[in-house]
Amino acid sequence: MRFVVGLGNPGPEYAATRHNVGFRVIEALARRRGIRLDRRECRSDLGWDDVLALAAPQTYMNRSGYAARCLCDRYGVEPDALLVVYDEVHLPLGTLRLRGKGSPAGHRGMESVIENLATDEVPRLRLGVAPEDGPPAGGEDLVEFVLSPFAPGEEPTVTAMVQRAAEACETWAREGIEAALRLNGRVAADDPPRTEDTGVDDVSAPPFRNASLT
Repeated sequence: MRFVVGLGNPGPEYAATRHNVGFRVIEALARRRGIRLDRRECRSDLGWDDVLALAAPQTYMNRSGYAARCLCDRYGVEPDALLVVYDEVHLPLGTLRLRGKGSPAGHRGMESVIENLATDEVPRLRLGVAPEDGPPAGGEDLVEFVLSPFAPGEEPTVTAMVQRAAEACETWAREGIEAALRLNGRVAADDPPRTEDTGVDDVSAPPFRNASLT
């Protein structure tokens, strides 16, 4: 069993923000695979099928590591069998960047995961959320930016990016990280869906229990 853990903040006030694209990938995977996140374990909404376990920590972003460590301990999962999905403010909108290890690069959620698992050898999939003119320089302006929603004109690209990210997660689970690396790069808003590559027929399954995560 492999885990995909999407990072975000719980509650409807955060659902549409840039910081919550990790949750949106979990929702996309749940729909594609017919999984319901109807269990609550390790302070996470959790569900699985015979290939993937999906988790959306409800700890708030900066304490995501607690959930990751708890899930690894409870299910005997090694860190390299856990893929963390989250936003990256320093990548252009629509960009996917999958890596097998590395530093948190300033992301507080990933920082918490690395600290709690005591290793930086944790696969991660970063999703670019920066607009064409780049993000704010830092400080409170940057915090406000990541906690703000996408502009309406950005949403088609976000949707395409989330679907490509879901495909990358499934490829990682089935074939390993080397195969999934081919999905790195930037996604255009008009890129066609690639559900035919996933091996999953049902892409219209009901959403999982916590609709506020969408």
